Amino acid sequence: MPPALEQRRHDGPAWAGWLDRLPRLRRDLLEQWRLRPDGDPLAGSAALVLPVLTAEGEPAVLKVAFDGEPEMEHEALALQHWHGQGAVRLLRADPRRRAMLLERLHPVDLTGLWDLEACEVVAGLYRRLHRPALPQLRPLTGYVRGWLDDLAALGRELPVPPRLVEQALHAGAALVDDPASTGVVLHGDLHYANVLAGDREPWLAIDPLPVDGDPHWEPGPLLTDRWEEMTGDLRAGIRRRFHTVVDAAELDETRARDWTVVRMVVDASWSALGARRAGRGLTAGERDWITRCVAVAKAVQD
Repeated sequence: MPPALEQRRHDGPAWAGWLDRLPRLRRDLLEQWRLRPDGDPLAGSAALVLPVLTAEGEPAVLKVAFDGEPEMEHEALALQHWHGQGAVRLLRADPRRRAMLLERLHPVDLTGLWDLEACEVVAGLYRRLHRPALPQLRPLTGYVRGWLDDLAALGRELPVPPRLVEQALHAGAALVDDPASTGVVLHGDLHYANVLAGDREPWLAIDPLPVDGDPHWEPGPLLTDRWEEMTGDLRAGIRRRFHTVVDAAELDETRARDWTVVRMVVDASWSALGARRAGRGLTAGERDWITRCVAVAKAVQD
């Protein structure tokens, strides 16, 4: 078991139970799908990833995802819908067991590209992946409505300027009630490390968290990633990324700005909520993350 996955055992009984079942699940899938391991297992953010060879000797990847996160429930459905166009190709799936057999890509992601060039690559993938939503997908607005309720309940526990919190609550409520906030399949987590080099195409998206939503929700992960590279004028670096992806993806700047502010303040609130549920104060890492989210929310609207 990759150590990074084994450490998730401390995240609660749902994780511990899944990790206990995982070795048997892995063995069953290898046998039933006639696969042979072809490398060391890797830890995804919430999945076991194992390079394999098929019965025909073709390289592939077996991915078994944690079954306790509803956001990952429709990953196979979205990949099937995209049919390899802009995304990793799905070869086989067992949604009940959250198992997928995927084409094998190269271990090279967008972190090696100049960040603005990488933003343009991601923007091109947006245009290919943003298709009419599937009826099975959960609406983004439903998630956001609950997140805004949690945000409002935090009050002064969240070390974010009250002006930003009020702005996120106001803009979020308007976006949730807007019919244009649904209708499109979103990747949900398309950042630099979730785009890998391929043989069929230069770059392909992996690891979607698909929802039925608004394309303007998407840019957030590009603005908080590769943070250490934005030395000097941090505000200018964030704004360059934001405008690059907005222009290249032909997004509406105002709508992308509003969704980014909402997403950043909500992301910051998750750290405070986690600390509250654990009955402790914020860790240094959580405070750094909140500071990063605030910096992005401010920069995109200055």
